[in-house]
Amino acid sequence: HVQLVESGGGSVQAGGSLRLSCEASGDTTNKKCLAWFRQAPGREREAVASIYIDDGATDYADSVKGRFTISKDNANNTMYLEMNSLQLEDTYMYYCAAGFLMRCRADVPHSLYTSWGQGTQVTVS
Repeated sequence: HVQLVESGGGSVQAGGSLRLSCEASGDTTNKKCLAWFRQAPGREREAVASIYIDDGATDYADSVKGRFTISKDNANNTMYLEMNSLQLEDTYMYYCAAGFLMRCRADVPHSLYTSWGQGTQVTVS
């Protein structure tokens, strides 16, 4: 079982930056694909970015391309999401997720991920 804990959320002015972290613990052996999702109340959870553990291949939702960067530190079992040029529309609860997926892309449905963090709120004003 894998435990995921996000941190780094907060309030920021439009145009600002934040870096989210997701620390994994437990048996991460089979968690080959990591991803960030975000969700607003009453709305579907949407993918932000994904990263494949083995080769570091990344993928992004169109809405964040060029502004957000996903990365990982395998030695510390930590994943990051660097968010720049934040916009009002980036205000969401952000979640990290892990799964054993044959295809690790940002368009993979959230239902295929088996481990989730508790979320961290990002508010842009």
